[in-house]
Amino acid sequence: MPPKRRGPLQLAQREVDEVKRQLDSLEKSVKSQNGSKEEALHRCYELQVSAEKTLKALQNLTKADELAPVGNYDQRKLEEERRLGNILERLATLSLELSPPGPSTQAGNASTKDTDNNSDDDDSDDDSEEDSDGKDEGDGSTPEKPPSQSAPQIYKVLSDFKAEQEGDLSVRKGEVLKIIKKTADGWWLAQDNKGNKGVVPKTYLKVGVGVNDEQDEDSDEDEDSDEDDDEDDDEDDEVQQSEQEEEEDEVEDEADDGNKSKASNWSTVRKALTEIDTTDVLSAMGAIPSGFRPSTLSKLLAEEGERYRGSHYIQPELSQSQLSFKDLFLDPDTGRVRARQVRNCVCFNLWSCKMIPTPGVGVQVLSRHIRMCAFDGTQVLSNIHTVRASYTSKNPKTWNFSPRMTSILPTILDGDCFLRCNSLSPNIGVLFELGVTFLRNSTGERGDLSCGWTFLKLTDDSGNPLQNRTYELPINGGTPYEKNVMLEAPVSRRSPGGVFQQMLQTRRQPKLIVKLKSASSRTRTQLSLLPDTLLHCLSCVHLLVLHRQLLADTLLMDRPTMQNADLICSPILSTFPELLDQTDLLDALRSAWLEAETSMTRTQKRDLSYLKQEFSKVYMSSVYFLLHSPSLPCYRWADPPSEEQRARVIYNTLETLKNSQQATGQSAAAGIFFDSSHSHLAFDVEELTFDLLSATR
Repeated sequence: MPPKRRGPLQLAQREVDEVKRQLDSLEKSVKSQNGSKEEALHRCYELQVSAEKTLKALQNLTKADELAPVGNYDQRKLEEERRLGNILERLATLSLELSPPGPSTQAGNASTKDTDNNSDDDDSDDDSEEDSDGKDEGDGSTPEKPPSQSAPQIYKVLSDFKAEQEGDLSVRKGEVLKIIKKTADGWWLAQDNKGNKGVVPKTYLKVGVGVNDEQDEDSDEDEDSDEDDDEDDDEDDEVQQSEQEEEEDEVEDEADDGNKSKASNWSTVRKALTEIDTTDVLSAMGAIPSGFRPSTLSKLLAEEGERYRGSHYIQPELSQSQLSFKDLFLDPDTGRVRARQVRNCVCFNLWSCKMIPTPGVGVQVLSRHIRMCAFDGTQVLSNIHTVRASYTSKNPKTWNFSPRMTSILPTILDGDCFLRCNSLSPNIGVLFELGVTFLRNSTGERGDLSCGWTFLKLTDDSGNPLQNRTYELPINGGTPYEKNVMLEAPVSRRSPGGVFQQMLQTRRQPKLIVKLKSASSRTRTQLSLLPDTLLHCLSCVHLLVLHRQLLADTLLMDRPTMQNADLICSPILSTFPELLDQTDLLDALRSAWLEAETSMTRTQKRDLSYLKQEFSKVYMSSVYFLLHSPSLPCYRWADPPSEEQRARVIYNTLETLKNSQQATGQSAAAGIFFDSSHSHLAFDVEELTFDLLSATR
């Protein structure tokens, strides 16, 4: 009786069991210290390649591939993907333990080179075995083997990329690269035409012209005759051997020359080979929908320092000569900041997001938000501003903005924003990235995911500004540098049978509703006094204008000469930019200033000198005191315990300061700084020092 044939899913299960068995055996041998670390690391790399191949083959399986009906097919397939995800995590941890510390010795270089050669040989042996099996069986149902990740491929650069740290490769738009290694974290090892090697983000690359054609030609030649295949295989083997020998010679020459920059690439490459991106693991576990990616704008905020923060763009910008300011001038007649008109100045309101997929089980969502900035299709042109969304448990797929509140609406929840940008790009618009900050329950790991993105171009096809109306923008999956990536949406697979069904399917598509609106004449006047490039909340414009006026007075009037760059004693100018990065303190200043305005007369509100004097007093007796209070925790994004504690400290401190002011009858409680019942952080001279050279852009 012939043996019973097994289905593809059952074969995949057996492969997962075999990989798990080998991993358990490897971990036991590592703990007992049987064998060398080089051999264990080589086995770990082999298991990683095998597990990744099995995961890709498993993800491509469908229920129609089975030879016989399988009960609970989707659930069984998902369980195997989760098992593979756990195996890949264990392999990544094990490989990090076994990896050498770096290329400090020649022996370490030799061992890593040997392991790389062995892995290449094993890959080629596996390829030949699978090819021979496919020729012998001749069964068209046998799935094709995915291409090896270590095989060099030709890619074209989409946009300029400047190296940020050691191990990165600087590339220019249109340059052709050879990809040596693809990794799951999105940083691929590449080599340019000059022989320089380094890692490049995959979002900056696309498949080079002619690669697919070469693959098609190779497949046609393979179908012609077996004899030609054997000859081609022999020639390919000879070419691969010669290329390997040349690469080995290059590595030896570089080691002899003591090239530190290329030697330091080993740590980056080793990390790329062994590190598995959290998004890929969660995708394999089915915890996040398709189309989700690591947040692009969150990565810029985390890695680029203050370059994309509002605290950077609120500072004055120097002219090309570096001897004057480019966007800060005084009107000699009135003594006020001179208004400046920019090419793009719009006010818009975030209304809601609809049909946004939600993460699955095992992931706790800490924040749902939208990050936005000025964008021209290739680069970010302004600061990145964040607005947090609210939702209900009954309808988590609908995000709302600017909820109704009895007190002042916090800046972080206010979707009423403005954008000023003076860029010459004809494709400028507002990039909206929907994101979630999550906490993985099993490991406690935090991360930021992009739930999709959309782009609102500020001009039409004729170059005219967009009309002030409501726009429904479709949400795209992937990153802003990826095209045609669909976001998972509950759309029926049936073909639309009528207009009514088409309308229903359109309503089920993820979308963002944004309204462009016109501002009042007073608001337009205030916006013209702000920096040429800034994106922020409209409710804080009056505070930004007062800071701008104090900045102009200090830099344009109080300095001895325009070439004087000495340190300036100004606690407001030195600390105010921090408020744009800590929105709860900005709300505290807004609340304190609102109370001060209620007690002013109409004449006092029109007196600029009086307003500047009162603003300085309110600032010093509220926010400046909070900034140096030891009871205020450090600001941390999307951390509910920290946010609640900061809100409690801010509210209690403002109430205490208010009562102290009422008791003394003064507009500013300066004596509180000398009160023994209130503690302060140790004094630092930077609290009072405004450094013109380091602050200006």
